[in-house]
Amino acid sequence: MPSDRVPNLASQKSASPKTTWTKWLRPDPYALVLLSVVVTASILPCRGDAAVGFEWLTKVAIFLLFFMHGAKLSRAAILGGIGAWRLHTLVLMGTFLLFPALGLLVSTLPNSLVSPTVKMGFLFLTILPSTVQSSIAFTSMARGNVAAAVCTASLSNMLGVFITPLLAGLLMRSELQSGGGDLLGVMQSIILTLLAPFLVGHLSRPLIGAWIDRNKGVLSKLDRGAILLVVYTAFSAAVVDGIWLRVSGFDIVTILFLSALVLSVVLFLTRKAAQVARLNKSDEITLVMCGSKKSLASGVPMAAALFAPAQVGVIILPLMIFHQMQLIVCAMIARSYGERTEIPEETEVLGEASA
Repeated sequence: MPSDRVPNLASQKSASPKTTWTKWLRPDPYALVLLSVVVTASILPCRGDAAVGFEWLTKVAIFLLFFMHGAKLSRAAILGGIGAWRLHTLVLMGTFLLFPALGLLVSTLPNSLVSPTVKMGFLFLTILPSTVQSSIAFTSMARGNVAAAVCTASLSNMLGVFITPLLAGLLMRSELQSGGGDLLGVMQSIILTLLAPFLVGHLSRPLIGAWIDRNKGVLSKLDRGAILLVVYTAFSAAVVDGIWLRVSGFDIVTILFLSALVLSVVLFLTRKAAQVARLNKSDEITLVMCGSKKSLASGVPMAAALFAPAQVGVIILPLMIFHQMQLIVCAMIARSYGERTEIPEETEVLGEASA
C-alpha cells in the first residue's frame, strides 16, 4: 500500500550500523508531508462551497483507492504461500482479535486518564488490517518467510475490507455516519462505498492487471495524493468543528504512550505465540512483522467512508502517530533479526531474492 512504504532495503547490506540506525530513526518523509497537510488544514481549512467540493472529491478518491487496491491484489500472490495455514491464522488473530481486545481495554480506562476522543481513535486503529508493503519489506530485511508474508499481508488487507467495517459497526456504532444504532444502514453504506469498488477492481484485474503492474510507480503517487486529499478534507472539517479545542497536548502525549504500549504488547505476544506454536524462525519473523502493524493506506479512506467528516480528523490522529512508530520500531527489530547467523539456506535465498 502506498503510505506504508519503507526505504529501499537493498542498501541496508552496505550501510554501516551507525548509518542504518540513524536512517531508521529519521521520520518517514511521507509522514512529514502528512503532518504539513494537517498544519495547512489547521491554518487554512476549506469551508462552505469549497468544503462541499472537497467532500465530493474525497468520495471519488476513496472509490478509486479501493478500486485500485482490488485491482492490485494478485490471487497468485495469495495462493503462493497459502500452505502456511497456522501462520496465517495467527497473523489474522493478532490483527483482528488481539489488537481489538487491546483497543477495548483502552476504552475502559477512566476519562480522566484517556479522553473519549482518544479512545475512539484508538479503537478504530485497532480494528484496521495489517499493512502490505512494509510488512513484506521488513520480513525480507529480517530474512523471514517472504512468500508467506506476501500471502498473509495480502489476505489481511483483503479481509479487512469486510472485517474492519463489521467491527466498526459492532464496536463503534454510535459514531458511524448512519448513527442511531442502524447497523443495516452502516453495512449498506460500506458495501457501496468500500466493498463494491474493491470487488469491481479485483474482477477487472484480468483486463487491467498487466497495465497496473507496469505503472506501479505512477499509481503509488496517485494513491498517496488521494490519501493527502482525504486527510486535508478530514482535518478541515475537524478544525471547523473545533478539533484543537477537544484535543490537547496531554492527549497527544497520551496517544504516544498508548501507541508505544500497545505496539510493545503486540510484539511480545506475537513472538510468544510463535514459540508456543513451535513455528520455525522464518515463520516467527513473518508473524511478528505482519501481525504487529496497522495500515494507514487503508485506514484513512475507511475512516472517511465510515464516519462523519468532522469526526475523521480526530479518529485518524492516533493512526498517523502509530504508523510512524511502527515503522521505526519494526525496522530496528527486522535489522536485529537479519543479523542472526543461524539462517536456513532456503529462507536466506528467499530474503535475498526479495530485497
